[in-house]
Amino acid sequence: MERAVPHAVPLGQMEVFQTLQRLHMTIFSQSVSPCGKFLAAGNNYGQIAVFSLSAALSSEAKEESKKPVVTFQAHDGPVYSMVSTDRHLLSAGDGEVKAWLWVEILKKGCKELWRRQPPYRTSLEVPEINALLLVPKENSLILAGGDCQLHAMDLETGAFTRALRGHTDYIHCLALRERSPEVLSGGEDGAVRLWDLRTAKEVQTIEVYKHEECSRPHNGRWIGCLATDSDWMVCGGGPALTLWHLRSSTPTTIFPMRAPQKHVTFYQDLILSAGQGRCVNQWQLSGELKAQVPGSSPGLLSLSLNQQPAAPECKVLTAAGNSCRVDVFTNLGYRAFSLSF
Repeated sequence: MERAVPHAVPLGQMEVFQTLQRLHMTIFSQSVSPCGKFLAAGNNYGQIAVFSLSAALSSEAKEESKKPVVTFQAHDGPVYSMVSTDRHLLSAGDGEVKAWLWVEILKKGCKELWRRQPPYRTSLEVPEINALLLVPKENSLILAGGDCQLHAMDLETGAFTRALRGHTDYIHCLALRERSPEVLSGGEDGAVRLWDLRTAKEVQTIEVYKHEECSRPHNGRWIGCLATDSDWMVCGGGPALTLWHLRSSTPTTIFPMRAPQKHVTFYQDLILSAGQGRCVNQWQLSGELKAQVPGSSPGLLSLSLNQQPAAPECKVLTAAGNSCRVDVFTNLGYRAFSLSF
């Protein structure tokens, strides 16, 4: 999609600027639309691009099908995190979260529905909101980042209902145990903390770096990614990517991956991870590396699995990071093509 060219800037200079912008782009976040046919991606310039997965996956797809159907300026700074509800796309940047109606985005309206800022300690504090997590049973949103707290927001009223305090440094990632309901958080302090949303209390702490088999002092103690599946958790970052049994706080599998991992997710009987390096890694729960599938970015920051039942034809894995491209995997064995900002 062509972006508007300011009148004061000659066309040639604008083309050079846009080329440089794409060259230095980082895509931090992704979110699939409720219908499963569109993918939103947020970059370091505060822009959100929306791609038509159905058009790009069509047998009649052309190169233009892999470009955004709409691109808009969402935040002044980077778009660090995004999630989708049944109707809304929620995006987070420096100190604020915004809501956009998917219907309006696809009509190219792109006016924000609302914006909210958590209650920070001082009015001068503008920390990054690095992670968003939906809690469907409570119709609430959990957000966390640079102020070392988890903030719970009621999506019906927009009110912030509670703050969960315990981390002593920047929070990178969140995950939900739906049956409990409990939230896990991981951050720079090296701890994964488990919170009971009913009592707003911390009920478990796992300091991963203190376990000798997981510790990698040369990489630091930070936790950069985590995912949960019932009584199991997988997390990584500075410490090795590790599978944990939560009830016993026991590490059961250490995955032999040297590079720090930035995103991890459970998928069927596999664990998928990505981070430094071009590859999406596929792990058996036993720790065996099943496959490494290369992508187009030198480093990966987010993976998104489109499993919306409404669009089975768009069931894909997408990966993005340190480039202007979003890699699309129609099966886990190879990269089919890339979408481009």
